[in-house]
Amino acid sequence: MKNNIVSGMHYTKQGNGTAVVLIHGFPFSGTIWNTIVANLADEFTVIVPDLPGSGLSPLEKPVNIPEMAMGIKAILDFEKIDKAILVGHSMGGYIAFSFADQYPASVKGLSIVHSTPLADDEEKIKNRKKIIDLINNGGKSIFIRQMIPNLFAQDFKQKNGSIVEEITETALENKEATLINYYNAMISRKDYSDELMKYDFPMQWIMGMEDNILNYTKNLEKCIKSNINFVLCYANCGHMSMIEKPELLKTDLLRFFKYCNK
Repeated sequence: MKNNIVSGMHYTKQGNGTAVVLIHGFPFSGTIWNTIVANLADEFTVIVPDLPGSGLSPLEKPVNIPEMAMGIKAILDFEKIDKAILVGHSMGGYIAFSFADQYPASVKGLSIVHSTPLADDEEKIKNRKKIIDLINNGGKSIFIRQMIPNLFAQDFKQKNGSIVEEITETALENKEATLINYYNAMISRKDYSDELMKYDFPMQWIMGMEDNILNYTKNLEKCIKSNINFVLCYANCGHMSMIEKPELLKTDLLRFFKYCNK
């Protein structure tokens, strides 16, 4: 496995074949994909970045969603990769949409994992600003300890408390500045709903039917706008299929990758 840093963004690279980029969500790092990376790398070149402020990537200055997408493009350019399949989880999905908006010719396929093309509405923006105030006033631990368990389906939480606690502790390693930067980036992001019909590459949508963060029925209304669709709704799954349903996610991603690679 290769480790490198490009434009201040750390990433790993392993495997061979068509390039796949796994973009993590908030408040995680690239290690959130560890449950499936090795299997994907058996058939594809898998690149896993740490977004600025996460994992081994420093947060040198505030960065927005388009700038993080530019960082992904810088990695691909450094690796001399013209086209890649992008997989974006949650906030990573927002970055994937921004990448597709800026560099459509570089996208071989787009997999949106528990994410949405919609921008924040007024209520969501108001809630995010409250969280920013909470973090600024020493409430990082309170926020993370409430947020992380809410990402999982109820049955999973009850049966896998130690896993949820481990992920919570890892999320607490994020600095306050990193969390605030991500929230500000999400507040200011563009709505990509009307862009979907312009895409000529395949799109995959993976949703959890017990997702407390995103309403999968709203996503269903939007995803039909894209031209080539693979829509999957996971029963008994929340916002974290790479943890809750890793085998299913791996199988569905590989199927999609092979379709994009035809």
